[in-house]
Amino acid sequence: LTAYLLMFSDTGHNWRQYRQEDGIGMFSGNTNADSVVQHKLQQTVIARYLRLIPLDWNTNGRIGLRIEAYGCPYYSDVVSFTGRSSLLFRLSPKPTMVKQSISLNFKTLKNSGTLLHADGLSGHSITLELEKGKLVLRLMNSGNHHFVLKIILCSLLDDQHWHHFVVEHQSTHLNLTVDKSTRWVQIPSKFSHWDHDQISVGADPVLGSQRSAQPNRNFHGCLENVIYNGLHLVYLAKQSDHGAYLLLLCFECPQKVNLTIYLTISVTLVKNWTHVQHKQTARLLVPVNT
Repeated sequence: LTAYLLMFSDTGHNWRQYRQEDGIGMFSGNTNADSVVQHKLQQTVIARYLRLIPLDWNTNGRIGLRIEAYGCPYYSDVVSFTGRSSLLFRLSPKPTMVKQSISLNFKTLKNSGTLLHADGLSGHSITLELEKGKLVLRLMNSGNHHFVLKIILCSLLDDQHWHHFVVEHQSTHLNLTVDKSTRWVQIPSKFSHWDHDQISVGADPVLGSQRSAQPNRNFHGCLENVIYNGLHLVYLAKQSDHGAYLLLLCFECPQKVNLTIYLTISVTLVKNWTHVQHKQTARLLVPVNT
């Protein structure tokens, strides 16, 4: 095998192609039966399954391949949301940190929904949400004057793949990372003071986590390793931390597999007092959680 593509998946059903930093997706193989070719992946891959797609091989012989893959254990805390689920945290007051950060991984089943919302005592709040496949970060200050800063980060993120998000805040600067893309944003001083004491995960910030929220405003999908200023929120929720309030949560990420069902439909038509019977076979795809 002299050339191939590398695919990876966490479910075995939804595959992504690995591309190197220069955008090239093809990997070179060996030129004979004895030599060894080693590739070190430039970007981290978190996956359970690997798939190789042959592109070229030695035409004088048969396709042959022996592969060894090396990686590291990966530990995660996962939670799934149904569109009516939510997770609320009330934080104890802490000294203001010089540098603050929020990070999480998400995989969505809907193109819109609130991933995270945090409120502060001074009226400052931050919201991370999906809007028609676009990831949007909103900073709001409801002090003497109401100010809203909207930052559109990336689009086409409703592909049912995992995506990584990080925001780092220091003074009037934000470093925003989505997957491999990083942006530096300067924000007005009115948004620089973060003193959040309540965090809502997966729920509409207006309705909160204690009440049934509108499905189209809440998140429907899975979140992983949600970390706010060093606090592992999903882990704390799993440990029944006293500051966490849960509603309709499941600490796993169910996978949807299409189950094919073939149906025979019989239709009887009456035309000019003549009975005509027509049979047709239809294919029905039913998503099943595994």
